[in-house]
Amino acid sequence: MRIGQVIGKITMSRQDPAFKAARWLMVSPVEAQDLNTCCNKAPRLSKEPSVVVYDRLGAGTHDIVGFVEGAEATAPFDEPTPIDAITVALFDQINYQPYKG
Repeated sequence: MRIGQVIGKITMSRQDPAFKAARWLMVSPVEAQDLNTCCNKAPRLSKEPSVVVYDRLGAGTHDIVGFVEGAEATAPFDEPTPIDAITVALFDQINYQPYKG
């Protein structure tokens, strides 16, 4: 799972019927050093490319989400579905403490 901040919504003129009752979001991945400061703030663009993520959880702009990519993203679907990323968590707060071993 990766963590990212929603920076916008995607509107599609056509989509596969398997995707009804949800939406697509543009998510900017949050880097480790920004985890404690990303919540409740205006979106910050990461050095990493933004990701288009399928959302059934109801995330909105500026929300912090957990998302998975690849084969794990298809797990919630009964039939094979053409998807690369899906939201799996909405975070209210993050308290990140790096391991100092």
